[in-house]
Amino acid sequence: MKSTLVLLLAGLAAFLMLAFGPAAEPKTQIFLVGDSTMADKADLTKPERGWGMEFGQYFDGGVVIRNTAVNGRSTKSFLREGRWAKVLQDLKPGDWVFIQFGHNDSKVEDSTRSAPAQTLYRQLLTKFVQEAKQKGANPVLLTPVGRRFFDEAGKRKDDHGEYPGVVREVAKAQKVPLIDLHEKSWALYSQLGEQGSRPLFWSYLNGYYQLNPVPPAKNDNTHFSEYGATRVAQLVAQSVKEQNLPLASHLSRAPFDGKYLFDLPVVLEPMFKKDTFNIVKYGAVADGQALNTEAFRKAVDACAVNGGTVLVPRGLWLTGPIVLKNNVNLHLATGALVQFTADRSQYPLIKTTWEGEEAIRSQAPISGVDLTNIAITGNGIFDGAGDAWRPVKKNKLNETQWQKLVASGGVLSDKKDYWYPSAGSLKGNLLATAGTPRKSLDPKDFDDIRDFLRPNMLSLTRCKQILLEGFTIQNSPAWTIHPLLCENITLRNVTAKNPWYGQNTDALDLESCRTGVVEGCTFDVGDDGICIKSGRDEQGRKRGVPTENFIVRDTKVYHAHGGFVIGSEMSGGARNLYVYNCTFMGTDVGLRFKTARGRGGVVENIFVDGVDMTDIAGEAILFDMYYAAKDPVPLAGESTAPPVIAAQPLNEGTPQFKGFRIRNVTCKGATTGILVRGLPEMSIKDISIENAVLESKKGLVCQEAENIRLKNVTLLSTETAPVMEVQNSHNIALDGIHYTKGAELLLRVTGDRSKDIRLTNTNIKLAKKDVELGQKVAKKAVVFAKR
Repeated sequence: MKSTLVLLLAGLAAFLMLAFGPAAEPKTQIFLVGDSTMADKADLTKPERGWGMEFGQYFDGGVVIRNTAVNGRSTKSFLREGRWAKVLQDLKPGDWVFIQFGHNDSKVEDSTRSAPAQTLYRQLLTKFVQEAKQKGANPVLLTPVGRRFFDEAGKRKDDHGEYPGVVREVAKAQKVPLIDLHEKSWALYSQLGEQGSRPLFWSYLNGYYQLNPVPPAKNDNTHFSEYGATRVAQLVAQSVKEQNLPLASHLSRAPFDGKYLFDLPVVLEPMFKKDTFNIVKYGAVADGQALNTEAFRKAVDACAVNGGTVLVPRGLWLTGPIVLKNNVNLHLATGALVQFTADRSQYPLIKTTWEGEEAIRSQAPISGVDLTNIAITGNGIFDGAGDAWRPVKKNKLNETQWQKLVASGGVLSDKKDYWYPSAGSLKGNLLATAGTPRKSLDPKDFDDIRDFLRPNMLSLTRCKQILLEGFTIQNSPAWTIHPLLCENITLRNVTAKNPWYGQNTDALDLESCRTGVVEGCTFDVGDDGICIKSGRDEQGRKRGVPTENFIVRDTKVYHAHGGFVIGSEMSGGARNLYVYNCTFMGTDVGLRFKTARGRGGVVENIFVDGVDMTDIAGEAILFDMYYAAKDPVPLAGESTAPPVIAAQPLNEGTPQFKGFRIRNVTCKGATTGILVRGLPEMSIKDISIENAVLESKKGLVCQEAENIRLKNVTLLSTETAPVMEVQNSHNIALDGIHYTKGAELLLRVTGDRSKDIRLTNTNIKLAKKDVELGQKVAKKAVVFAKR
């Protein structure tokens, strides 16, 4: 009977296991105990947030955040109201308790909250720590987050007196972890500066207040906006990692080698009042004939007084240039088409930049300078009338297309191989190609070639808090979207379309910009897709502003010279860029990193993870320091000769590429899988490519490089003599290389400076010959482990 019962119970247990699965492992709880700077907010329609609301995003699913912090509480009132007793009741062994008080303890005028720093405050902090330990929990003390108090000189003012010091002393005496949030938050405020730190706090986020600060009594320098709460939560998560607390095992990792979610940039988006300004009210007519430039101007001016949205309804709206202003959201309704006029005289000549240098150009169809809190949103379309501006190469069209273009008007070059929209356009091109551009920066000196001076379509200069979302922008005269010296940029679900033969029609050029995200976009253009720049040559180096702290994700690029591109105008540098989950289909090059002597600048800390490519005409992955300002895939009749390689002296114009981490890349169809081509005087350094499958004509070509690591890379090349070629490079690790069986030659090494090349975890027997060394290569230059 007993054995039968045991069997029945065992069967029941097995059934329950199959039906419901194993019991879920209990999650670690993090209790947040503190005041309003940490607390959850019930009314999410209001802008105030506590940092505890944002803290959970930095942990994986094995953690539950229990935010018990409450507005206005001190150690004294939190205890008196029974809130600490409730925390103790719910605590389980292994849980964590983050304790942050001080803002309200210092309010001596309020007897219900006041807790003097050296007596009651110290005693209650000690009590909280000891009682949490008795429950088997892990207490962590945090100094009170800083109040943003600057003096008239922009220097930090004392904001918490003795309280932060007491927290430090209690943590040391009780031997518990300390997160010095007071100092960390002040480091953030100081880094951003008196003006730049304002958006961390909710009262500055109303569009009106941003440029017109309200009276000091209403300025709240204690309570955070969503952006500020996220930045502070980031600081706390970073501290968990820095101190290597056991809780760090639950921190969420970013999709990049060695990076956590808290390492990624946080972007400040704009906010707008609900007031709406319909362009029809200001005289706009949607007949495609009336020029609505003045109606757009009036609507933007009216909106900018207090902020809001300029509404462009459904319809065809012909216009000249649109100039944005502070706190304006230009919104295109579904079905709205804003057609910029093809009358080039409507676009005045202005002083601006072109390809990284100061220049005179025509005014952009859409522009803004020195603005804060701006947006362009909606599902409508902007058409830039670019075909009225752009020259066209004959060999980029078929004969029928060429004859139709010639019949439309314009003029031809002497060789009849180039079409120009006007004689002035041709004249400007002849001056430029002859190397005799005009040095003047006075617009009136360029009237005769104004048609040559094509504008970028959407130009934003020195702007902050930018949202570009939802719309389609097409047929650009030159670069399509060009933020210059801008900060906090969000580009979301934007489509850019230009003819594949459209010269200089990059989709996106981020030049000397700081902090942003590009996500969910679709680009199909005539030049580079997503392009990172920072000025050209001496002017770019003098400006000295890198493009940094950007996330690019979930974006598709169809035709383009490059999918994701850095350069060639990168003289101010580029760093801390994160690219993932992108798809390139039919681009000339996939990942394209280009520069040239004379540029200078340092490109470093570039992370790429999860890029899929098909039908790449040139290189899937390209590092090239010999950029020659021509199409990456030569057209018929163009030279394909490689550059002349000869060392030159190092100087400020010597560019640098270093610190790239590329993982999880696939390419089906390319001319070359990986091309790395550095300079004899400045090799390309510290490149890691891991988990890649590249189907191409050629496999790997690596010249003038050092500290290059390929791990678990499959090179399915049709040309296998050799699969991999290394020239004048050293410290090259080829680990776990897979290739086509029967390859003629696996690895060729040439150049007298080639050394320390390691071939490991690779089946060299699949090739007819494993390694071939050039005449000047030492026999010990290559080390490989056979298997």
